[in-house]
Amino acid sequence: MSDNKELVLDTVRRYHRETAPDREFVPGVTEIWPSGAVLDEEDRVAIVEAALTMRIAAGPSSKKFESAFAKRLKRRKAHLTNSGSSANLLAVSALTSHQLGDRRLQPGDEVITVAAGFPTTVNPILQNGLIPVFVDVDLTTYNTTADRVARAIGPKTRAIIIAHALGNPFEVAEVAQLAKDHDLFLIEDNCDAVGSTYDGRITGTFGDMTTVSFYPAHHLTMGEGGCVLTSNLGLARIVESLRDWGRDCWCEPGKNNTCFKRFEYQMGNLPAGYDHKYIFSHVGYNLKGTDIQAALGLAQLAKLDGFIEARRRNWRRLREALDGVPGLLLPEPTPRSEPSWFGFVITVDPEAGFTRAELVAHLEERKIGTRRLFAGNLTRQPAYIGRPHRVVGDLTNSDIITEHTFWIGVYPGLTDEMLDYMAATIKEFVAQHG
Repeated sequence: MSDNKELVLDTVRRYHRETAPDREFVPGVTEIWPSGAVLDEEDRVAIVEAALTMRIAAGPSSKKFESAFAKRLKRRKAHLTNSGSSANLLAVSALTSHQLGDRRLQPGDEVITVAAGFPTTVNPILQNGLIPVFVDVDLTTYNTTADRVARAIGPKTRAIIIAHALGNPFEVAEVAQLAKDHDLFLIEDNCDAVGSTYDGRITGTFGDMTTVSFYPAHHLTMGEGGCVLTSNLGLARIVESLRDWGRDCWCEPGKNNTCFKRFEYQMGNLPAGYDHKYIFSHVGYNLKGTDIQAALGLAQLAKLDGFIEARRRNWRRLREALDGVPGLLLPEPTPRSEPSWFGFVITVDPEAGFTRAELVAHLEERKIGTRRLFAGNLTRQPAYIGRPHRVVGDLTNSDIITEHTFWIGVYPGLTDEMLDYMAATIKEFVAQHG
C-alpha cells in the first residue's frame, strides 16, 4: 500500500471515530428503528479504498464477493445484482429462457406463492406473463405449509417461489420434495433469512435458485444490491446473460475473448464471425452491482456471524419479555428451524380490548418504529386488483395479517436497554387497555 493511500485510509479511520454519533439512549426521545444497517470503521474504510481504485463499475471486488458469498451459502455460483428485487426478477425470468427447452415457463403457466408478503416476490411472475397462485399462511410462523402448496398444484403449475417470512423458514425441505415429485422449479426468496436453517441446513440451499437482498434493512448491506445464487450451472449462465444486457458473451467487463473464438460464432441470422461481445441471446437488462457496493459487502460479510447471533439474541429477549401478555399473538419459529430473524412480528387478537392501530400509535408516539407485515394480503392491494391470478383455499390468515399485524425491530443496532423499553412500553399499553 502506498504511503499516500495509507494516509488517506488512516484519515478515514480518524474521521469515523471523530464523527461517531452519540449512542446514549433516552427512552421516548431516541428513535428506535425497526431495521437498519450496522456500519463500522472498517465499512467506511472499505468504501473509500474501493473508491480510490476508480473502479466505478463491477470489477475485482464484485467477483471476490460473489465467490465468497457463494461459498458461504454453499452454492456453486452467485451473481451480484443492483437489488434484491432485481434478483427475483432475474431468477423468475431465467425460468422462461429458451435454453431450458421443454422445461421453460411460458405465458399462462402458473407459479405458486403466498398472498401475505412483499410485492417483489410476486411481481416477476406477472411481469413474465405467468399466473400467480396464492395460498394462505399460518399465524405465529407467518409462513405457508407444504400441505397448502400441495393442494395448489394443478395441471398448469410449473414453479414455486416463496419467501422465508421475516427470517423464519417455511417448510422448505417438504416443499422442495413436492417440487421434485412434480417436476417444478423452486425459487427461495431468502432476502430476509440469510443464516437461517431448516433441519440443520441453511436456507437458500433447497431450491433451484435463491435470492438475497443487501438493502440496509437486511442481514448484510451494500446500501443497495442483491444476489442470485444457484448450483445449476445452466441456470447460472442464463441469469448472468439476463443480468448483463442479455448478451451471449461471458467475458467480464474490460476483458475480451475469454472463449478464444470471439470472431468465430454464427448465431441467429447474424453473419458468421459477428463479434460475440455483441451477440444477444436473451431479452435482458443491465442489473449489475458496482465494485464500491461489493467492497462494502465484503466488509459486512466478515461480520455476518455476529449479526446473525445478535438478531437471534434480540428476538429471544423480546419473546421472553412479552410471553403471556394478553391480547397479543406472538411469533414462533417453524418447527425444526433456527431462524436468523428479520423482525419481531405481533398480531393483535381481534377480540382484544384494543386495536393494532391503537397499539402502533402508542409505540410510534414513544419513538418505537413499527412496520406492517409488508403488503398484507396482496390480492387486496390496488396494484393487483384485476390482475390474473388463482387462489387456492381461503386467505383468512392473510386478511387477519392485513388488519391486525405489525412488527418491531431486532436488528443488531438495538441495545438491551432499547429492547427492554420496547417490551415495557407494549406491556404498559396492554395493562392500561385490558
